[in-house]
Amino acid sequence: MNLSNLQPAEGSTHNQNKRLGRGEGSGKGGTSARGHKGAKSRSGYSKKIGFEGGQMPLQRRVPKFGFTNINRKEYQGINLDNLQLLVDNGIVTDTVDFSVFVEYRLATKNELVKILGRGQLKSKLKITAHKFTATAKAAIEAAGGEAVTL
Repeated sequence: MNLSNLQPAEGSTHNQNKRLGRGEGSGKGGTSARGHKGAKSRSGYSKKIGFEGGQMPLQRRVPKFGFTNINRKEYQGINLDNLQLLVDNGIVTDTVDFSVFVEYRLATKNELVKILGRGQLKSKLKITAHKFTATAKAAIEAAGGEAVTL
């Protein structure tokens, strides 16, 4: 090894590009490969999200309407036929609570659960949830079960 064949260790260097702004002789002096004038040639330039070159951006052109209630509560609906399926598969026998919903991925731990009335419930279950529809509550009680509101 001598000075004519020195090179950095394999993988130690990442930037293989020519250094900018180091004199005309380097081939990348003067404008430093940024071209002449304009916003992109200047320091501190950053394009704003949605910028369309001065044209009115899409998010300002489209009409806006309606409103979103910030106090709205979103419920994850679980139908009676899904609960009957859990009984048929031998997963639950008498009580169904929030931990069962989370464990079998019918809801996540941060969601509110509402029991809906689609399908038939043949078994006697004690179901604990945040809300029940009137038809679901009637079907649970008709099957001899109990609907407990959290």
